[in-house]
Amino acid sequence: MIRISILGILLLALAAPGFSADVTGKWTSTFDTAIGVQNYTYTFKVDGEKLTGTAKSQFAETAITEGSVKGDAIAFVENLEVEGQPLRIEYKGKVAGDEVKLTRQVGEFATEEIVLKRAK
Repeated sequence: MIRISILGILLLALAAPGFSADVTGKWTSTFDTAIGVQNYTYTFKVDGEKLTGTAKSQFAETAITEGSVKGDAIAFVENLEVEGQPLRIEYKGKVAGDEVKLTRQVGEFATEEIVLKRAK
């Protein structure tokens, strides 16, 4: 009986890395940038490891592309158009409960550290 219990615990421990963090829903963030304070609402949908949704600021709303959630790691892209020019914003970070800490790479211009909070 003890062997079966130990085997069960080991199997659960090995399977745990396969679970992705639950980020489905709305998240908000306010952060300072070179062009001023940005207020964002992110709406995420997760299907397996695939992340989709929208990123909405006071300037635009765009679809999230190239999104993934693997364990507590999250990554996605926001493709904006600024003055007729494409601007790719890449996000990479970690999920920790009701917070997501991200590095936001804005084209070749800026790198910003931001925190998302789950909207309640």
